Amino acid sequence: MPGSNTINYLELPMADSAATRAFYEAAFGWSFTEYGPDYLAFAGAGLDGGFDGARPVGEPGAGPLPVLYHADLAAAQSAVEDAGGTIAKPIYAFPGGRRFHFTDPTGNELAVWSE
Repeated sequence: MPGSNTINYLELPMADSAATRAFYEAAFGWSFTEYGPDYLAFAGAGLDGGFDGARPVGEPGAGPLPVLYHADLAAAQSAVEDAGGTIAKPIYAFPGGRRFHFTDPTGNELAVWSE
């Protein structure tokens, strides 16, 4: 498992899953796992990540989403709040674990996940 407070996943917005997959497979040889019609997890890029159709391209807040790992999700959320971050999405379950999203004081959105 990665160390706590490290970025170990990156989510990017996408508009077309078939075109996105075809491009990155052909251009860089990345491999993909589909999690429903709107999510493609990728591997082989040096840092695992995913393309998320729920984060449409070109809309505010739709840029890349750095995802940090922390072994204690509740402690991480408390630390974010204590440091002045704002919880954008409270802790929720997803395939593989649980996570929450927050914005930093300048408006950047990040997420923290745990098993």
